[in-house]
Amino acid sequence: MADDYYKILGIEKGADAAQIKKAYRKLALKYHPDKTKGDKALEDKFKKISEAYAVLSDPEKKKQYDTYGSADFQQRYSQEDIFRNFDMGDILREFGFGGGGGSFRGFNQAGGRGGGFGGNPFFQGGGGGWGGRQQAPVRGKDLSYDLPLTLEELINGTQKTITISQGGQSKAVEVKIPKGLTQGKKIRLPGKGEPSPSGGPAGNLYIKSTPTMPRGITVEDNHIHMNHEVRLTQALLGDKIEVATPAGKTISLTLPPGTSHKAKMRIPGMGIPHMKGNGCGDLYVVINIMMPKTLDQKQLELVKELEKTGL
Repeated sequence: MADDYYKILGIEKGADAAQIKKAYRKLALKYHPDKTKGDKALEDKFKKISEAYAVLSDPEKKKQYDTYGSADFQQRYSQEDIFRNFDMGDILREFGFGGGGGSFRGFNQAGGRGGGFGGNPFFQGGGGGWGGRQQAPVRGKDLSYDLPLTLEELINGTQKTITISQGGQSKAVEVKIPKGLTQGKKIRLPGKGEPSPSGGPAGNLYIKSTPTMPRGITVEDNHIHMNHEVRLTQALLGDKIEVATPAGKTISLTLPPGTSHKAKMRIPGMGIPHMKGNGCGDLYVVINIMMPKTLDQKQLELVKELEKTGL
């Protein structure tokens, strides 16, 4: 289950910046490693409250978190993303933890006594050591690759071979693209980034989706919006229409009499699959009423007759 950052800090969702900072300060003073004396569970709690504060104290990350919710936010943001540009040393010095040295440097470096913290850059680097620990090797830089994907590939997933520049060398990388890698989402390939300059682990490679849609189709999150043209008489009188879906199926829809231009007909569950397997988005058939540019004599006479009826 995804972490609820508001619950972790003990605040309401509408809390302002001052309330968020006050809540974090209270918890940081309680659970900082200098106070917990090697208690691994409490050190882990300190990491969690620091992660929550890193997100909620950053206006853009907070906006994304509030918009997409815990689970989807943590799909979109890696630990590296969450703690990027987050200077914990300055923050804790402000809260009264001295110059940020001593045990705090060791906690930054290795995530507490006795181990790392999942490659998180916030808990890496930082010189010095806790109890004389040597400085950890620097991890290599992360790489990012924008990958164009067709609608079919978003729906079914795919296998791709991409070429990246790694350590000044061109390298082919096999990438398995899961279903549902829509715009704004990304996948992480550990160790496929730049090599470390000091013998440490390589960085990560992030594959970002840049979907390319055919004419008349747009995608919003996991929902597909597809234009479908009908005649004016069909829209006025109603009709049965056959629609070829992006997934390759043909479905029959009932067009109600008096359907307006740009009306949307929703077909649940026929959109793009969600990455984590929780069903699919919806398909929206957007009705485009075709207006004739010219009329033959008979059509013109009929339209004039309709005009007399007040239509």
